[in-house]
Amino acid sequence: MPAPKKAVRRSLSVASAAVTALALLSPAALAAPSPPASPPAGPSASPSATPPASMSAVGGARLGKPGTQVDLAGGAPVLPKDLTARSWIVADAESGDVLAAHNAHWRLAPASTLKMLFADTLLPKWPKTAKHTVAPSDLAGLGAGSSMVGIKEKETYTVHDLWLGVFLRSGNDAVHVLSAMNGGVDQTVKDMNEHAEELQALDTTVVSPDGYDAPGQVSSAYDLTLFARSGLQKKDFREYASTVRAKFPGETKKDKKGKTSRTPFEIQNTNRLLAGDSDVSVYPGIAGVKNGYTTNAGYTFTGVAEQGGKVLLVTVMNPAKDEHNEVYKETSRLFDWGFKAAGKVRPVGELVPPKSAAQASSQPGAGPSGEAGGAGEGGAGTKPVAGAPAADGSGGIGIAAGITAGLLVLLAGGVFLVNRKWPLPDLVRRRTRP
Repeated sequence: MPAPKKAVRRSLSVASAAVTALALLSPAALAAPSPPASPPAGPSASPSATPPASMSAVGGARLGKPGTQVDLAGGAPVLPKDLTARSWIVADAESGDVLAAHNAHWRLAPASTLKMLFADTLLPKWPKTAKHTVAPSDLAGLGAGSSMVGIKEKETYTVHDLWLGVFLRSGNDAVHVLSAMNGGVDQTVKDMNEHAEELQALDTTVVSPDGYDAPGQVSSAYDLTLFARSGLQKKDFREYASTVRAKFPGETKKDKKGKTSRTPFEIQNTNRLLAGDSDVSVYPGIAGVKNGYTTNAGYTFTGVAEQGGKVLLVTVMNPAKDEHNEVYKETSRLFDWGFKAAGKVRPVGELVPPKSAAQASSQPGAGPSGEAGGAGEGGAGTKPVAGAPAADGSGGIGIAAGITAGLLVLLAGGVFLVNRKWPLPDLVRRRTRP
């Protein structure tokens, strides 16, 4: 796909705000409901100690092979030598081409990157303004060491508040409240597994909706990349995933005169490539997506970034190197390689479309390139909204991906183009949210 014209590129900036470093920059520990007594049956019941000799061939036969898969053409840079992750993938988010991969279909514990599937499944269910008063049962079953955003029983939150808690603080308490609103954890797990199957993410078995370690809960770098690609087609998903910091409602308190008040507190995104850290800089062009950590999974991360008109997705799972922020450092090196290698490597596979999109491509009414017009978000004729500078006048750090409006032709369901190549809607680098 040709690079977007300069006139349609969009850039949003990040407003500065004071952050309590110790409270907000610690890695997210993840937790969820107590695991079932026995894991689900089937080939994905538990991660293997080493990559199987033969894995799933979804997306291409080479992606099912163990080890590194790359096909360097003339002038292509070599892959970074210091990669230690058990599994990783670099893909063109727009075309779906997989530029390189390492054990792409290895079924591993996903940690909180599984929240991308949770969000992609549940985000359409309620408007942002919907409110929910938290019952004690909503927070039952949270595992030890859960990452929390700070939700309190008997307090009322908007759906907008809860999603900020999920995306920024990886709050398992927020996941549980939203799951309760969806009919409970069991129903949510069922919905997530069904959505994973629709996305052809066949390496994934969901046991807990927030990614907490549980027997039988697995995914893969390939599947996590599918979840990110699907989620990024939703406006709310893009905005939450790219939000750096925001205000979250505090606990209701009474003063000496009996007057009640609820003072909000600031939360910051735990994605270090988006928010930065002492030894990791904000990655140029980053626009999300989700990080995670559990004892069993190690550190996991999926990111999306745009540079020079190219939009790449990178997923890294469980680096062996025990160094602070190693998952972000390896992701950065893969992003660097991918942007240099784009157009100079032959794809080793592809990110497949959902089942419904594949079926729709064979239906009458598709355009000459296999596209079908849609009334969903980002449909034909929808123009990207121009990004405004931050209120403090700062120029911003990230580069937003501006995609020509005429290319934003989505299916009526608002999900995927039926032809293989599709453009991402505007990616955004967000400032502080209220």
